[in-house]
Amino acid sequence: MRDLTVSAIDRQNILNNLSAVADIQAYLGIRGMFFQHEYRFTKAQVAEFYEIDYSTIERYLSQHEEELKHNGYEIFKGKRLKEFKTEFGWLLGDGTKAPQLGVFNFRAFLNLGMVLSESEKAKALRSAMLNIVIDGLNKKLGGATKFINQRDEEFLVSIAREPVYRKEFTSALNNYLDMGLYKYSVYTDAIYKAIFNENSSEYKQILQLEDKENPRDTMYAEVLKLIASFEIGIADAMKEKFEELGRKLTPGELNILIKKFSEQRFWIPQLEDARSKMASRDYGLRNIIHDRLKPYLKCLSVEDYQRFLGDKSKGLQDRIDESIEVFKRLKDR
Repeated sequence: MRDLTVSAIDRQNILNNLSAVADIQAYLGIRGMFFQHEYRFTKAQVAEFYEIDYSTIERYLSQHEEELKHNGYEIFKGKRLKEFKTEFGWLLGDGTKAPQLGVFNFRAFLNLGMVLSESEKAKALRSAMLNIVIDGLNKKLGGATKFINQRDEEFLVSIAREPVYRKEFTSALNNYLDMGLYKYSVYTDAIYKAIFNENSSEYKQILQLEDKENPRDTMYAEVLKLIASFEIGIADAMKEKFEELGRKLTPGELNILIKKFSEQRFWIPQLEDARSKMASRDYGLRNIIHDRLKPYLKCLSVEDYQRFLGDKSKGLQDRIDESIEVFKRLKDR
């Protein structure tokens, strides 16, 4: 079980999953004061719920100020405070006289509960949160996160183009590399290791794929695009080297070529982006850790959760059914 009190990534992953936040709010059944499109909670209300005192809230606000403000804790002043007092002054007591007022929205309210170690109610809420997140994924996906990447609307286009680029690479291996048939798996692994530091068998083990399952069917669209860029780029470089030498390349020569190719500076931002997406999405959506990609692990954004779990996300077969006529027209050209 993940410890929310120590992991900022795990906390933010829950708070950025707006569907899970809504489910948690429904579970708790608390509303607060609806002001400017959000439910708001004063420190007094927060202290009462978590059964803590003001000084504890102030201490955690000091320790986690940036995070809590990022997730919706605000200090109302001036016109905004006046409008808030006009609507809810009867609930504020002595707070109506204050020149400023610290206010939590629901995400900040949950955020505080994630870091509170003194509150038994916060501890129980943390456990409930994790269960609600898991239940939400199971409800949306039927427990199958292996192919959650395919719910992205960009995946279908990427996987449809993948065989074209793949064929260029395998043809280059056939035409320009002096090596037996096992070269296809060896140099597929070489590209995987250059991009995300894992070969095919390691990747399949981490994702618990069956022998006949294709790793690329589980990869995110951005990773597939980067693999395609590497494959056609290396294919072109192999052809150029073949023409320069007037013979097929040896495995050693191709190894040097791939190393130099992958170390070109213009790949750096693309490699870092692909590694970060793979590490972060697999951790947040599949509960999988890529040990070699830990330095690239970040929390998922609200947009990522919407992309794979929101209203626009769909299963691959649904997207194929919607796009079949388009693919037929493309095929007939």
